[in-house]
Amino acid sequence: METANSSSGIFRTTSDQLAETAMVVGMKSSASSEAVGGAETAVTLSRRASKRLTAASPGRASSSNSKNTHIRKSRSAQLKLELDDVNSGAALSRASSASLGLSFSFTGFTMPPEDMADSRPFSDDDIPEDLEAGTRKMKIQAEPTMPIHLKFTEVTYKVIHKGVTSTSEKKILNGISGCVNPGEVLAMMGPSGSGKTTLLSLLGGRLRKPTPGGSITYNDQPYSKYLKSRIGFVTQEDVLFPHLTVKETLTYAALLRLPKALTKQEKEKRATDVIYELGLERCQDTMIGGSFVQGISGGERKRVCIGNEIIINPSLLFLDEPTSSLDSTTALRTVEILQDIAEAGKTVITTIHQPSSRLFHKFDKLILLGKGSLLYFGKASEAMVYFSSIGCSPSISMNPAEFLIDLANGNINDVSMPSELEDKVQNSGTEGRKGKASPAVVYEYLVEAYETRVADNEKKKLMIPLPIDEELKAKMYNSRKEWGVSWWEQFSILFRRGLKERRHDYFSWLRITQVLATAVILGLLWWQSDGDSPKELQDQAGLLFFIAVFWGFFPVFTAIFTFPQERAMLNKELAANMYRLSAYFVARTTSDLPLDLLLPVLFLLVVYFMAGLRSSPGPFFLSMLTVFLCIVAAQGLGLAIGALLMDLKRATTLASVTVMTFMLAGGYFVKTVPVFISWLRYLSFNYHTYKLLLKVQYEHITHSINGIKIDSGVKEVSALLAMVIGYRLLAYLSLRRMNLR
Repeated sequence: METANSSSGIFRTTSDQLAETAMVVGMKSSASSEAVGGAETAVTLSRRASKRLTAASPGRASSSNSKNTHIRKSRSAQLKLELDDVNSGAALSRASSASLGLSFSFTGFTMPPEDMADSRPFSDDDIPEDLEAGTRKMKIQAEPTMPIHLKFTEVTYKVIHKGVTSTSEKKILNGISGCVNPGEVLAMMGPSGSGKTTLLSLLGGRLRKPTPGGSITYNDQPYSKYLKSRIGFVTQEDVLFPHLTVKETLTYAALLRLPKALTKQEKEKRATDVIYELGLERCQDTMIGGSFVQGISGGERKRVCIGNEIIINPSLLFLDEPTSSLDSTTALRTVEILQDIAEAGKTVITTIHQPSSRLFHKFDKLILLGKGSLLYFGKASEAMVYFSSIGCSPSISMNPAEFLIDLANGNINDVSMPSELEDKVQNSGTEGRKGKASPAVVYEYLVEAYETRVADNEKKKLMIPLPIDEELKAKMYNSRKEWGVSWWEQFSILFRRGLKERRHDYFSWLRITQVLATAVILGLLWWQSDGDSPKELQDQAGLLFFIAVFWGFFPVFTAIFTFPQERAMLNKELAANMYRLSAYFVARTTSDLPLDLLLPVLFLLVVYFMAGLRSSPGPFFLSMLTVFLCIVAAQGLGLAIGALLMDLKRATTLASVTVMTFMLAGGYFVKTVPVFISWLRYLSFNYHTYKLLLKVQYEHITHSINGIKIDSGVKEVSALLAMVIGYRLLAYLSLRRMNLR
């Protein structure tokens, strides 16, 4: 019986196969669709099915042309059936599998085991991987997370500009209302300067001063510090360390941000999972890169920023222009990642400038802003219907996003003018070029239309309380900060991260060449000088003073850049509660010490013996310790100036004046300082370093050199230690008081 069926199947035509396949699929589809039920499940499955249909997957190479031809026909039949039955719900994938299985049994064709993979239906796993274009399907973690419903009503925000003689106010937002629920992607669109980023920052809790107006609630509760660990915020600029690799960046984020309940191995595994979810495995060992460092591409860098936030499994994810500077294909894949994140039960809000038509149809909800006012809020798919209802529709085929941006700008070229607007223009006589309404008139009409037709209904919906239990609401009141690791672990992680990030700068050939070249020149100028005679002793004193000045000047201008350059990173990580400021400060200042102290060792090894200074071990190591004290004190001054001003130009100017003053008061140029300004030399680390170096070299010869008395050195050491601690304490307090945001 089986032989007869098999042999008869050989003579069947392709159309007979398709007809019988369609009949079986129809029977299974109808049975499954009755069992599934529910609009939400059908929509989700349809969306996933449509994603599979839009992906192109070439078949695997076979050994014979007949196999390839048969597989292509079978897949063509499968595609046709999926297109016809895309709304059949849960039966879709099973029907596709059935179509392939029946096709093979009808023809009596038996596939070898190594080619059995081609008998499966189309799968996202079959799509070849393209990291930049992002054509591979990634599965975003769907771990349970606290659902957060975000509502905002009549949100206003204004900035106060204080001038020399007057104070003015500028309104940024004028009564913005809307909501977004878990599982939805809300897009904010509008021209540049319309208030998108300001609104996003307000909703994400990143902009608290001056106090905004209106109401912003999370599960019907106000903002609390507890939400910091539930919110992911991706800024428009990619704020990343350029010398860390992708894997190191995400691993350090996981170690710092994930809860204490997870072990170190589990946190590292989470980072690895995120790398594979975002398609970053091929570049995981590549440096991020920056302006002067070659690294990963822009699309990969944006995915790393997203990975930094989704690694904590946030309930709310905010993104500011995630597709800026990306090509259309990479931008599409980025938005699809956001869609996958939302489908995992998270709430996603993003600003976007002018998306392509494919991107526009990926959003669930849309907010259209113009000059800080709300022009539309609702489903993205109904935006064109709404504007058509108020008489604004494109007269030519165009991208919906482009049409909406034109309207928000007051540009109605290629747009039909509503009769109400025409009457208003004729009555007021405010016609623009070519008889069109001016942008100001169009803007007023759009704001008025939304207020009269839509705003009241939307506000009524926002007044309806959410069906949330009291336990979930009570969590929103928890104001206690939750740290991922202890203070000591934060310090340890940040210390290791600092060493890896800055080792490239400290050991660059430019810096090493600078130090060694200076050392060789000094060694040649003071070649084997003798400190026994008074004349040569004066020459060696000049060398010692230059050493004190050089290693006082060099660290100051290196440390000045520390906090101003890392301000954006520090702001981002403190806003996300990644670590305590004290742990960061101690780790940042101590991780520089091992790197700062290696170059002075090379410098002294060259200069000390070329110049013929005291060759016994004691004076050599005491001279090195003195230089180390000078470096650490000077570094503290640079940190304090940078943290106090947070502006490189002003900080460099102040440091130049300060270092020059300390050098002049160092005791070499001026022997007799007036009494009223003599206190300056006691603030100069150059002065104390110079006195200690003189003591180490000449205490066995004389008690005074160039009018400087050589004493026990206790005062000088104490003064340098006080500077080491005092300058760093000043820098820390400056960071605490400064509004880093």
